[in-house]
Amino acid sequence: MYTHVVARQRDEAPRPTVVNQWDLLAPLGLEPPDPAVNPLEMDVDATASASVDRHLKGAGIRAAHPIVVIHVSAGNPFRRWPPESFEALVVAVARRDPSRRVILTSGPSDARAAKEIAARARAILGPLAGAVPEIGEFDLAELRALVARAAVYIGGDSGPLHIAGTTTTPIVALFGPTLAERSMPWRDPRWFGEAVDAGPLECRPCRQRECAPGDFRCLTRISANQVAAAAERALMESGVI
Repeated sequence: MYTHVVARQRDEAPRPTVVNQWDLLAPLGLEPPDPAVNPLEMDVDATASASVDRHLKGAGIRAAHPIVVIHVSAGNPFRRWPPESFEALVVAVARRDPSRRVILTSGPSDARAAKEIAARARAILGPLAGAVPEIGEFDLAELRALVARAAVYIGGDSGPLHIAGTTTTPIVALFGPTLAERSMPWRDPRWFGEAVDAGPLECRPCRQRECAPGDFRCLTRISANQVAAAAERALMESGVI
């Protein structure tokens, strides 16, 4: 009973995924989507918001503390920035302003990552270790509520990045094998978003089945200093600095 065939763009094409999916609606005569009019949405969950409030209060985090949320994992190992890079980022962000509170999150496929990176960062920070509080874990609704309270969200190309995209919080997105043109969160361009990557590489984008060069250079060539600088621009946008 098929009546129309819709051409499919290749998975690595530098074209937003939302637009690729919307192509299926073209035979119905619908106009292409506009992120300013049709942003990705996720409902605010009052229970989750209250839970996040309790977490923050229990960790001694007050309104005067700018919150930096850093998601340190991804379900796909080809999209994971090295732990030592996240560690250096946490230290740089915390040292820049001792009033900041850096909250690390990670997904169930890499559940220990946040705790391990936070512990190493605290050891380096010494007297400033309190800038990286132990705060527990968050489900998806709580993660959205947490990001909505943050001054900036930093993370790789994973589900939580797109959850963050449903808020107005400034975003710094790290892209390895994927392209920002394809995978940057689909939201109103009024809200700050900056993509950080390793620049042009012959092997990028890839199908994420094997690393042709063998050294994951699309991720390892993203420096902590690059990301920290983008974070400062995002914090400036949010009015924190």
